[in-house]
Order: sequence, then C-alpha cells, then structure tokens
Amino acid sequence: MRKLIVAAAIAALFSAGAALAEDIKVGVTAGEHAQIMEKVKEIAAKKGLNIDIVEFSDYVVPNQALADGDLNANSFQHQPYLDNQIADRGFDIVSVGTTITTPMGVYSKKVKSLDELQDGATVAIPNDPTNGGRALLVLASKGLIKVNSEAGLKVGPADVTENPKNIQFAELDAAQLPRSLDDVDAAVINTNYAMEAGLHPKKDAIAIEGEKSPYANVIAVRTADKDAPWVKTLVESYHDDSIKAFINEEFKGALIPAF
Repeated sequence: MRKLIVAAAIAALFSAGAALAEDIKVGVTAGEHAQIMEKVKEIAAKKGLNIDIVEFSDYVVPNQALADGDLNANSFQHQPYLDNQIADRGFDIVSVGTTITTPMGVYSKKVKSLDELQDGATVAIPNDPTNGGRALLVLASKGLIKVNSEAGLKVGPADVTENPKNIQFAELDAAQLPRSLDDVDAAVINTNYAMEAGLHPKKDAIAIEGEKSPYANVIAVRTADKDAPWVKTLVESYHDDSIKAFINEEFKGALIPAF
C-alpha cells in the first residue's frame, strides 16, 4: 500500500509539472517587436511558458488573427491603434500590459530640416487613421502645420487648420513609407518600418516625436483570456529587468521601455 501511495504521489508531481508548461502563439511585426519577443521567449521558457513567435509584415492581420484564435496574443501596436481597431471591427480583445514607445520620425532624402520644405512639398503619412493622425500631430508639434484640437488623436488631413507651406499629404500604407522617400519630399514613418529600412530615428530623422506620447505599445489578448495565468506570465516576462536592459542596449534610445 505504501508503495502505491508513493507511486501515486510521484505521478501527481509529474502531472503537476506538466500542467505548468503551456504553449502559446504570439504575433509580432518584423523588426524590433520580433527581436524583443525572442528575448521574452527565453525568460518565459524558464517560467514554463513556451512562446511560438509568428511574424507579420503589416498592421492589419495580427488583430484579426488574434480575434480568430490563430494567435493567443500579439505585441505590435500602440493603444490608440488598438482602440480604433476595436471600434471599427468589433474585436473582443484587450491590452494587458505596456511594452515600448517608438517615437515616430520624419525622414527625407531631399531636405535636412522641415524648414527647408518648399511651398507645395509632398509629405507622405500612414493611411490608417491612428498612425496618420499621429503623423500629423508630429508635424503640428514641430510648427509645420496647425490642426483642429477638437479632433483629438483622430486627426486627418481635413482637420489641418493652418498649412502655410501648402503641404500636400500623400496617404500610403505604413509599411510602404520608407520606399516612398525617393518620390516625396519627406515621410513620417513608424519606427519599426524605419528601422527595417535601415533608418535610425535618433540619427536619420529630420524631426522626431517627443518622448511624452500616448502611443505606448501594448500586449493584447482576447478579452476571455485576460485573467489566464499564462497572460500574467507573459507580461511578467516582458517586464523583466533584463528585457529593459536589452532594449536600452540594443536600440540605443530609438525605443523607450514603457514599463
């Protein structure tokens, strides 16, 4: 009888250990989000959480994939973008932790400052409402234009109230903006796509967003999963001090830890 009890206890112990291990899929965009998640994966593995990283090339698919159950979580977007996606598409997803802030930059192959832009110059901005609005707010903060303050973060070209240089706005897919630099006078580009194209915000941008910004990136999950133990483990792994040190060392100020 005693041998049976001991055997049962050992079996229960192994069973409990197996239960601690869990596999999840986390969607990221290529670039810094993928690089950081690789480090998070190492931390999470020590806590029994196995992360399969799935890379995407744009901002549109990861939330749909999460809502459809193809992912357990994603880490690629800032809160205003997530809010807009939820409002527009009815996704039942929620943010569970902050990650990084990626200051948006203005880049150009033709001028070295915004002051050098000529009358009627073309400036490319993202064509999605949240990032397009963010780009316009960057330009407004630098004095190039003025926008209607009542529009809040959802500013569009129609909300530009003063445009002394008659800037023409070319609205393009965010991922295509680096490629547009040969064809436009300047482009306002999200950091992940800028860095993919070999552009460093601190070194190459002719203007850059201030650090005090509402655009902190987040980890998102389905609302039904927000209290799941693995979510807590994922967020704790991302917020580990070693991840903050990695971000500061690897990206040298181009990215700012938001935790």
